[in-house]
Amino acid sequence: MAKRSTVKDVAREAGVSVSTVDRALNGRMKVREETLRKIAEAAHKVGYHARGLIEHRMAPDRPKMRLGFVLLKPSQAFYQLFSKEIEKAVAARTDIEGQAVIRYAKSQAPEEFASLMESLGRRVDALACVAVNHQSLNRVVQDLQAKGVPVFSLLNDFAQGIRRYYVGSNNVKVGRVAAWMISRSVKQPGKLALFVGGNRWHGHDLREVGFRSFIRENAPALPVLDTLVNLETRELTYEATLDLLTRHPDLRGIFIAGGGMEGAFAALREMRQPHEVALVVNELTDDSRAALADGYAVMAIATPLDTLCTDLIELMVHAVQSSEDTVVGQHFLQSRIYLPEMI
Repeated sequence: MAKRSTVKDVAREAGVSVSTVDRALNGRMKVREETLRKIAEAAHKVGYHARGLIEHRMAPDRPKMRLGFVLLKPSQAFYQLFSKEIEKAVAARTDIEGQAVIRYAKSQAPEEFASLMESLGRRVDALACVAVNHQSLNRVVQDLQAKGVPVFSLLNDFAQGIRRYYVGSNNVKVGRVAAWMISRSVKQPGKLALFVGGNRWHGHDLREVGFRSFIRENAPALPVLDTLVNLETRELTYEATLDLLTRHPDLRGIFIAGGGMEGAFAALREMRQPHEVALVVNELTDDSRAALADGYAVMAIATPLDTLCTDLIELMVHAVQSSEDTVVGQHFLQSRIYLPEMI
């Protein structure tokens, strides 16, 4: 039988005295908010049976706030990490008693996003979504904001001019950075390929614009083939990459603007030697780390999820508490660049 955690275990994990933990539990003397939060986190970590008493001590002076989030594909490593960072950022707030309510879209259908946003919007104080850019979502966003629920677009902008804030990368700049890296990695003339998740991902459109404009201006000897849609899936990317490598022996570089990079890794390993094709991918995962390490990718451009979530929660809390309801804007984050030498 596992040993039951004690007050001493909580004190050791929190870095405070046993008497301080005792005060937090019994409320005989005031304990600073910051110390109380450390103790609560320690009690949760060690599995202390009376941690609910500490959490209750923290709650009365803080307003309750339910924050809703719509993400994609819960099986993907990126969105698994995204959800963990959201929960961590909400739990770190000392000014509210926050609850993160996370739902996942299984497809790229606008109808599914609209349904998720409508149902979740009825139950939360603010809503942030990764969703396609489609006219049908404009009405949903307008209705929610008219009911006092501010809406934020994440990673991919939608309902421009209606939603409260876009929070994510400057996607034109991301596309230009990818093109810069590929143009400097390729040693001889040839063709380049570009994958986007779908025609409704505004962020991918902007990445394509940035990528093509840089190549056109700075590397005209590397023409870009027609853009391929992979629906952010491994299978479609794998088949399309095999076809590209077969039809274009002079393929020199690939930029995957969204998901599905695992398929490109598999195809390149089957048909090319390391470093033959300069591949730039989106996000750092175990798969992209391995590809960087073995020469099948030259760069991963990653979203700083920890910073994004901290900034996003701050904006959401401010929007709920503020009387201003007309503020719309963009909150750009600096992407993180990972190269083979950094792995």
